[in-house]
Amino acid sequence: MGAGSGRVALVTGASSGIGEATARKLRALDFTVYAAARRVDRMEGLTDVGIRPVKVDVTDDASMVELVDHLLGESGRIDVLVNNAGYGSYGALEDVPLFEARRQVEVNVFGLARLTQLVLPQMRALGGGHIVNVSSMGGKMYEPLGSWYHATKFAVEGLSDSLRVEVKPFGIAVVIIEPGAISTEWGGIAHESLLETSGNGAYAAQARGSAWVLQQSVNRPRLASPPTVVAEVIAAAVTSKRPKTRYVVGRGARPILLARKLLTDRAFDRMLAIAYRPRAK
Repeated sequence: MGAGSGRVALVTGASSGIGEATARKLRALDFTVYAAARRVDRMEGLTDVGIRPVKVDVTDDASMVELVDHLLGESGRIDVLVNNAGYGSYGALEDVPLFEARRQVEVNVFGLARLTQLVLPQMRALGGGHIVNVSSMGGKMYEPLGSWYHATKFAVEGLSDSLRVEVKPFGIAVVIIEPGAISTEWGGIAHESLLETSGNGAYAAQARGSAWVLQQSVNRPRLASPPTVVAEVIAAAVTSKRPKTRYVVGRGARPILLARKLLTDRAFDRMLAIAYRPRAK
């Protein structure tokens, strides 16, 4: 019998990267795993190891309600929710259209919050459960031209901390995961959105500098950790009766967060100015 035998896990953003790796890891531990994403066609390979792909759009309330109803109707319980769905929308605050800013918040914050709302009643009925919110080291630090992304991750941190203390009396654990540089599609997508949004105009030189940094996880994979390292940490958290409140994982995360903790705002600003220095075409 595996560590997760009889337990049911729902993992969002599971079509690639951290979500896929987490779904595979939990299935290897004998969890019944539902892998949720918009792109169900990209999850066909997961069925080979007994994972159940399901479609969800975390910006659509009806889609999330239908998903949770389906899982409870089929399995009768949800013991673990891994809120991993999210993306990085980059660009100068002046340049980012508010409709895109709202979408960033809808995906990274409201989708996470709504799925949590939907699973909590049955977790309370079970007398326990684990909610894992995948934040980022970006929930504790900041970057130029990353205002909306960092705003959402700061929000996830605050939401999770408050949630942790309010559901503890029901035996429910809330865990925050703070990844550093991870080899996924994330860096490439953020890089493209940044250049599309601010690659021309007043912020163009800054955009090229920031885009260069974001692209390093793609161009220089040794600078990033594989998504399996995050999956291992999530698995450890959800199989623990008393998990840590937050886990920092992945290349670069610990030293950067230590620098943020020790340096003044102005000193950290100067460090960022060097790392993200404007670049010519």
